[in-house]
Amino acid sequence: MTKKRALGKGLGALLESQETDITGKGGDDAAVVGAVSNIKIEDIDVNPFQPRTEFEKQALVELANSIKEHGIIQPITLRKNGYGKYQIISGERRFRASQIVGLTEVPAYVRIANDQAMLEMAIVENIQRQDLNPIEVAISFQRLIDECDLTQEELGEKVSKNRSTVTNYLRLLRLPDVIQIGLKEGELSMGHARALLGADSEEELINFYHRVIDEKLSVRKTEELVKGKLDDPEPKTVQTEVKEATKPRYSLSFEEQKKRDRIAEYIEAKVSISKSNNGGGKIVINFNDQRHLKDILEALQKG
Repeated sequence: MTKKRALGKGLGALLESQETDITGKGGDDAAVVGAVSNIKIEDIDVNPFQPRTEFEKQALVELANSIKEHGIIQPITLRKNGYGKYQIISGERRFRASQIVGLTEVPAYVRIANDQAMLEMAIVENIQRQDLNPIEVAISFQRLIDECDLTQEELGEKVSKNRSTVTNYLRLLRLPDVIQIGLKEGELSMGHARALLGADSEEELINFYHRVIDEKLSVRKTEELVKGKLDDPEPKTVQTEVKEATKPRYSLSFEEQKKRDRIAEYIEAKVSISKSNNGGGKIVINFNDQRHLKDILEALQKG
């Protein structure tokens, strides 16, 4: 489920403002005022504030094939630097795919933006259009706080998330490197990571992480593990292994767990899913009070 909230004070407000358009009265600027212009790829630099650090190769190839067949349907957005150079505000995936195809020019809107606006615009653009992994989001949030001198509340307003969601992302940066890599590579979900943060020490946390991966524990089981309520696995006999192999399994797959966690994050509520042996099941959404219920229903309606 993709969050479809208004961009608020982020990308939309900046790009729709006439104050951020190139408004030259002649010369090189005049060619790009009020219209889409073709800009040479060799004159474009990537955005140093780009929060996405990894671009999936297969997805880029697919986008490149689409561009080769249909062209760039949506222009990228640039800001103009000195000496006829431009810097990407949004659309780096389209830019990279265009390079794969071998294009020499790309259609672009040209805007003016300072570095703080560039950082904000790049983050909001990517959060709205792409599924950044949780660590990329957390790093981006931390950069906004550090480099733009924002509080968590102010950051939440800019990216249309409440303070608790911002805090949950920032806490991920306290995880050991091995677990952050696991999050980036999709080995565990953000729900798993939040549960692991309850460990008493880094050594215990890493041990729990390996057990979650090895035993493919659900988020609920991970919470029980961290709280000391999950028993150690018993040694398996041949008879036990045969019995388990033939036993119907109704637990959620890892992909289903990730989707459930995405839904929970989107509506900002606890979500549980159970499956029965006939293929059916139920989805339960917990709410704290009437106001929380109203927020959940509005989020679902928007989605």
